Amino acid sequence: MANNVDKAAIKAAVLKRKRETYVPVVPEMQMGFIHNNVDCIGCRACEIACKDKNGLNAGPRFRRVQYVEGGIYPDVFAFKINMSCNHCAEPACLPTCPTGAIFKRADNGVVDIDSTLCIGCRKCEAACPYGAPQFDPEDNLVKKCNMCIDELEAGRKPYCVSACMMRVLDVGPIDQLRDGSYETKARGPADEVVGQVKSMADPELTHPSIVFVPHSKGRVDNG
Repeated sequence: MANNVDKAAIKAAVLKRKRETYVPVVPEMQMGFIHNNVDCIGCRACEIACKDKNGLNAGPRFRRVQYVEGGIYPDVFAFKINMSCNHCAEPACLPTCPTGAIFKRADNGVVDIDSTLCIGCRKCEAACPYGAPQFDPEDNLVKKCNMCIDELEAGRKPYCVSACMMRVLDVGPIDQLRDGSYETKARGPADEVVGQVKSMADPELTHPSIVFVPHSKGRVDNG
């Protein structure tokens, strides 16, 4: 009987259900991050500020500073990539949540979690290509960066941005961060930005709201 199962029909039914149950949110304005890979010194002040703000113990990290090193002497290099939730235009985590705990805000595009609805199934954790959702074993809940939404609504920057001593991390409207019209110390007048750097999952998967000032060895097109 199992051999007679029409897999194409099942797949079509699943896709139809997804289309019927999930309508992507198009926010009035999409907030996003910018990180300067060149000038970041890897001090991890942003990580610590984030953990302090969210009361996280050892284990879960909403923001992660990644060290990238390589090359052969004398042509060696090292740089840092700073990542958290990218508040994607099409977040992979959102439609996988069986309880509707994950939602995208209509005013600023921030992807957030209602902890009162989370059952700790970790489906969102498995779906995210950037490792943003973090499971907290003490609370048996999945948590993640919500861009310090309370700070944003009060007209302030997220804790990670405020803690950055080198001013290489910032937030703003992602379209303005991409075209350079948003004034930020994370990007100089001559700096170009890219939407993907090496070791990062394909942006076409979810269209993340983040740009980088890339290291010369971190560009995806750099052989």
